[in-house]
Amino acid sequence: MESIENEVPISRRESRKQDRRQAIIEAARTSFLEQGYAGTSMTALIKTIGGSKATLWSYFRSKEELFAAVVEEVSGTFRAQLEQVLSIDHDLETTLIDYCEAFLTKITSPDGQATWRLVVAESGRFPEVGKIFYEKAASHPQGYLRAFFSRQIASGKLIAEDPAIMAETLTSLCVGQHLRMIWGFGEPTAEDCKLSARRYARWFLKAYAPG
Repeated sequence: MESIENEVPISRRESRKQDRRQAIIEAARTSFLEQGYAGTSMTALIKTIGGSKATLWSYFRSKEELFAAVVEEVSGTFRAQLEQVLSIDHDLETTLIDYCEAFLTKITSPDGQATWRLVVAESGRFPEVGKIFYEKAASHPQGYLRAFFSRQIASGKLIAEDPAIMAETLTSLCVGQHLRMIWGFGEPTAEDCKLSARRYARWFLKAYAPG
């Protein structure tokens, strides 16, 4: 008979703290996307969510820390999705297509576009914005790809190229679609993302698959 581990229930006080923290993150997310990093203030957030400065500071010691929590929150599910795609035992081309499609769907979504515009617009004046976004969000997919490509090289399915360069190549192909939206060339449909994913996977394999 399998043993069952009982989870220790959190206290009501701890539950309220978690709910409060989540409410702060959600309010901050809305403010960052609508008002920008510079336009978001801790004082204004207090007016939105209620409470005192002391309470807010007890959860987040600075706007940088709050922004980092927001980025981690909004990218968490996406990071997990990409990691799962690369761990499923499909053939290489299918995995690449699935990865590209998931990546394209995310970065061309309204939230993906809004986040990208925020980071690009604010990083010049506030370098911490770009640094936080890279550390909490952008660096993870690159790391997943490097590890995946290392395994494929070891198994002989890809040529012996630098996995980091491979990761940059595939990411750059996908980001091209994203930039076209930034420049105002329309929004791709789900079918467009599927077709682009197949195209990018095919191009990638032409460059890196054994001859």
